[in-house]
Amino acid sequence: MTTRRHFLQGSAIAAAGAFSNYVFTGARQVAAEDKVAEKNDRLHIGQIGCGGQGNGDTAAAAKFGDVVAVCDADSSRAEAANANPGIGKGKAKVLGDYRKVLDDSGVDVVVIGTPDHWHVKIAIEALQAGKHIYCEKPLTLTIAEGQAICRAAKKAGKTFQVGTQQRSGGEFQKAVALCHAGRLGKIQKMTVAIGGGPKGGPFKKETPPANLNWDMWLGQAPKVDYLAKRCHYEFRWWLEYSGGKMTDWGAHHVDIAHWAIGANDTGPVSFEGTADWPVKFDHGYPTADDQYNSALTFNIKCQFADGPEMIICDKAAEFGNGIMIEGDQGRVFVARGSLKGKPVEDLASNPLPEGLIKKLYKGNDPTGHMQNFFHCIKSGGETVSDVYSHHRAMSSCHLANIAIRLGRKITWDPAKELIVGDDEGSKFLSREQRKGYEVPTV
Repeated sequence: MTTRRHFLQGSAIAAAGAFSNYVFTGARQVAAEDKVAEKNDRLHIGQIGCGGQGNGDTAAAAKFGDVVAVCDADSSRAEAANANPGIGKGKAKVLGDYRKVLDDSGVDVVVIGTPDHWHVKIAIEALQAGKHIYCEKPLTLTIAEGQAICRAAKKAGKTFQVGTQQRSGGEFQKAVALCHAGRLGKIQKMTVAIGGGPKGGPFKKETPPANLNWDMWLGQAPKVDYLAKRCHYEFRWWLEYSGGKMTDWGAHHVDIAHWAIGANDTGPVSFEGTADWPVKFDHGYPTADDQYNSALTFNIKCQFADGPEMIICDKAAEFGNGIMIEGDQGRVFVARGSLKGKPVEDLASNPLPEGLIKKLYKGNDPTGHMQNFFHCIKSGGETVSDVYSHHRAMSSCHLANIAIRLGRKITWDPAKELIVGDDEGSKFLSREQRKGYEVPTV
């Protein structure tokens, strides 16, 4: 029988079993990723971040390993994750400091489901501690963080999967394959509709609840008074911790647009557009600290050097949330659970070349996202949602946000990863980090 030791050393035996080809976090992913590893193959998993996404991801991972530690700055969330029969089963260590998870030599895999502003710091330190990583999207808060995590991942050589589960969705794989097979002709335009952001506040300042370590939750972000609406799910509507819908849904759909045109290693050369905001801005910074400050509506043109343009918008008149990809010979629309267009209809008589989708999936069977992660731990292969391509997609999201925050066109050099001719804009490539919570230098 294969032992856990041999499993960690990189057995080439592929994970067996049939899986749904369209899975995401939570109950759907857990149900789909239901092939349980043999007892002696099971890795030890540490969960860092015990909210909805973290719990969904960890429950899916627990089909392939045993959760031995759960950690959250909110002790009530960590305790609930431990009590969850699909996660800790009442047996995991309950921790409030993620460093204790990383210091545990018995932890093989870390699942990171924290708010966005914590992702890269924890991920780099986990790589340095020798852990394999599954980290929720968006992986980065800034482009500088993306550059740092790329360096760290290359140096560590551990398996790393980003939680952009659409890369494991059958509709998205087929849409990308159609593009790569030339069924749309030369791609001219991609319209990425990701929905608008909410308006909220002003919110009342409060005393943090006893179960929450507010200073730890804030991490690298500025020290501010506690607002319940800054924390947990609502963090994504504050630029201090995330990028609003631009990075929340953009991390999914912009990634697919990049994948469709083979832009995993590059990006657009210019960004310009308009946006409506819930607060006023001064040189790109919000002037109020008691209400949501991410964009409400937006429309940004992102121009690639070789011709295609990508429009990132809150909504498109012709369709809802999803991606319209248009070429000079046809177009397709893809969204969760939907793939439409004549090139799709033509597949009945002219199927895609054999093995193309598997090639997109880097030689692995195009099945579940979490299965792909654990398969790559065993085989040493590259995950379908790797750090490097994700960094390029997120760079487009971050640059789009910079353009609308400043209200002007941003020119970008994707080879050098620099903003051209705009010193003020260049300041937004990184952010000041609070002392004691800095992202490690790599």
